[in-house]
Amino acid sequence: MGRWWTLLAVCLGTFMLLVDVTIVNVALPAIESDLHSAFDDLQWVIDAYALTLAAALLAGGSLADRIGRRKIYVIGVGIFTGASLLCGLAGSPLMLNLARGVQGVGAGLMFACSLALLASTYRGKDRGTAFGVWGATTGAAVAVGPLAGGVLTELIGWEAIFFVNLPIGALVIFLTLRYVAETRNEHAGPLDVPGLVLFSAALAALVLGLIRGNDEGFTSPLILTLLIGAGVLLVAFVLVQRSVASPTFDLTLFRVPTFVGGLVAAFVLSAAMFASFLYLTLYMQNQLGYSALEAGLRFLPISLLSFVVAPISGKLAERVGVRWFIGAGLVCVGFALILLGGVDVGDDWTALLPGMILGGIGIGMVNAPLATTAVGVVEPQRAGMASGINSTARQVGIATGTALYGAIVAGVIDGRAQAFREAVGGQVPGDAQGSFSDFIVFGAYKQLGERAVEPGRAAFLEGLNEILLIGGIVALVGAVVCFVLIRPRDFVEHAHA
Repeated sequence: MGRWWTLLAVCLGTFMLLVDVTIVNVALPAIESDLHSAFDDLQWVIDAYALTLAAALLAGGSLADRIGRRKIYVIGVGIFTGASLLCGLAGSPLMLNLARGVQGVGAGLMFACSLALLASTYRGKDRGTAFGVWGATTGAAVAVGPLAGGVLTELIGWEAIFFVNLPIGALVIFLTLRYVAETRNEHAGPLDVPGLVLFSAALAALVLGLIRGNDEGFTSPLILTLLIGAGVLLVAFVLVQRSVASPTFDLTLFRVPTFVGGLVAAFVLSAAMFASFLYLTLYMQNQLGYSALEAGLRFLPISLLSFVVAPISGKLAERVGVRWFIGAGLVCVGFALILLGGVDVGDDWTALLPGMILGGIGIGMVNAPLATTAVGVVEPQRAGMASGINSTARQVGIATGTALYGAIVAGVIDGRAQAFREAVGGQVPGDAQGSFSDFIVFGAYKQLGERAVEPGRAAFLEGLNEILLIGGIVALVGAVVCFVLIRPRDFVEHAHA
């Protein structure tokens, strides 16, 4: 059992940080009511965490290679746990989102070390087993989040979804200090501070532009400046990475097709599938009227299937090849999203069931083989950088997917404002004049009575179905790219693609 303590410490910490990606989803209506949040504020609850997590992942991977993976992992757990306390104590949307940003920094440092710690500890069949368990953990964590959030929000309050991290974080720190061996890259160069700053600024500008775009107008000077600025900063980041001796993001990895395929899979799975959980949750709670717990329970098909399928796919991928599992898994995710996007006004939650079942299978098929792909194409001493980059792609996917989905949903709903007013026979209440999309998303239209239910739900569903269709197409395109790029000869150790 002694050699498996590292796996327990890593998987427990990974589960905690990934649960926090989606655990807030079913708590958002309660947060909105308690803190008087707008739709934009709720998107930032997701994106403040994902943004700083993505930025800290790159820094964490580089720091772990230089300072030590165990040390950075413990520091990350400490920051994450302290910020969780601040989240639970927040009294305004701004304070909550600031605390979520700090929480994301800790999560990023942890996540950057997770695969590297496993890769440096296990070899051969043990590595396949470890990655399979880790893959099951990641898939289950993101999918279980809504259920855990529902239970805690309904039984205790939304603050409990953050306070629950305190004892778990303390346990992870103890296990890591007691059982996990320190590893590092003795030949690592200095930290690439300019690169980290440019990447973080580019990502923040992009997501802010997407979230604010619908309110400000995508052709407004502010939004154009943000989006163009994001592009300029990204170009500057690439130039810096090409010129520094020890880059945060080793661009030579892009010469390895399998590494690129892994990035595509990580980004697409998060942007297409995981980003949709927020909007599916808002549909269940604000449109269908389910409680936080009832909504969380309806995500069980995804959580259970992803948990069961992931370790199986991790084992089989060692024999059959990761290419087939990642590609086929994204195909499942693509068709799952298309099925989810076929909901009509008169449907109940069971219309989502086929898509959820297929989506859970797809998530499980992708996660464990993707972990192998992330570090299997580099030498062990560069595992920290490789895992950090791959995990960054996951969080960039969630951040941009959530923001883009939100912009589309809000835009589609605002486009139905006149039709809604005509359907209800006149003007809507004053609180809908500032943001009609907020009025629909939060289900406030129900105050107008039965006459408003069908047109209000139809307005929301038009936006929801559109983003799910787009997500499905993106996932299918990503599957084709992965089938083409991932290949056996790119792996450093004995693995199959």
